[in-house]
Amino acid sequence: MIRAETVNGASMKVQVLLARSCAVLCAVGLLAAAGLAQAAPPIRLALIEGMSGPFGNAGAMVERNLRFAIDRVNARGGVKLRDGAHPLELTVFDSKGSVEDSLVQLKAAGDLGIPFVLQGNSSAVASALIDAVNKRNAREPGQRMLFFNYSAVDTALTNEQCSFWHFAFDANAAMRMQALTEAIRDDASIQKVYLLNQDYSFGRQVAGLARQMIGAKRPDIQIVGEQFSPVGRVKDFTPYLARIRAAGADTVVTGSWGNDLTLLVKAAREQGMELKFYTFYGNALGAPAALGEAGVGRVYAVAEWHPNVGGEASDAFYKAFRARYPEARDDYPLLRMSVMIDMIAAALEQAGTIDVTTVARALENRRVREAPADAWMRPNDHQMIEPLYVSVMRRAGEPGVKFDNEGSGFGFKTVMELPASKVSLPSTCRMARQR
Repeated sequence: MIRAETVNGASMKVQVLLARSCAVLCAVGLLAAAGLAQAAPPIRLALIEGMSGPFGNAGAMVERNLRFAIDRVNARGGVKLRDGAHPLELTVFDSKGSVEDSLVQLKAAGDLGIPFVLQGNSSAVASALIDAVNKRNAREPGQRMLFFNYSAVDTALTNEQCSFWHFAFDANAAMRMQALTEAIRDDASIQKVYLLNQDYSFGRQVAGLARQMIGAKRPDIQIVGEQFSPVGRVKDFTPYLARIRAAGADTVVTGSWGNDLTLLVKAAREQGMELKFYTFYGNALGAPAALGEAGVGRVYAVAEWHPNVGGEASDAFYKAFRARYPEARDDYPLLRMSVMIDMIAAALEQAGTIDVTTVARALENRRVREAPADAWMRPNDHQMIEPLYVSVMRRAGEPGVKFDNEGSGFGFKTVMELPASKVSLPSTCRMARQR
């Protein structure tokens, strides 16, 4: 009896403790559920980019810039839609840099219900994505997508191939060449130019634009040769440089990017060739360190911004990026990617929804005039219009070179700032508007 009473008493105590524990756990569960119910789902962005393969480092650079920009939006409360604040969320899809894999990844993003797609490293990929998004949106109006392009600059993308579903946040090839050839016109030392570009639509377009614009602005300059290299497949540029040397060129004009550009300038340095390089991306990933001392006063680049533009806002942007990514190898911030994310966030807030048609309309004609950015999304072709800077490689610490690139001891100094009105060339876009 006593044992039975003791057991029964213990059982009662256990039951009471269990009941109390259940009440506490249930209360915690209800609070957690309430918190989850209140937490708005993220607005998802799909990055389709070559994260592996010969341009994997360029893909990683893009991801760093996008995460930096997205974190800044989320740190200030995310994006406020009609139903509350939502964080931005980036999902990365590895295209391996190929058109075919990019299309596969676009479908994968669509199957996950991600409405916003970002890509830029390859105009060939961008062209294919525009076509695929156009077809998908026509076929599945309830699951439409928008394509945000941060680096693919083939002029066709916002001219004959322009689309309501595509927005270009980088100056196109003609705009960049317009700026670069303004600097070439003023460089009296240039007499013989060699054109070396990647062998696809963008590279051939760069070569054609160079011939046209140099001929118009400096008819005394000779174009002494032209070559195209297979994208991402050349490991040794010595044979190409041998032809450049034989042609007697003093300057190379190139739109090549990624490892193709890095390996080219590295080979020129190793061979002691005293060439000038007028480039689209000479201040890009790895190039300044590869060229080293031989690049001082010889490597020119064109961009919407660079770290030595100057001013408190520009310095603050650069320092914030470096604080997030302090490794020297990660030192390649791109202002346009932060501008893009800020514009997208503002358009979403104006739309109050993630409906892509409403967001697209809200993006059209949007302006950012907050230093160091000064950008306008031209509504008739969805082409970003902004000032461009031509800069030249110099030693860090020289006047105008406060910051170096990638810990190399070399940075870029502004040679020429061109206002948007000088580089905003007309468009032939005949866009099919959407209701």
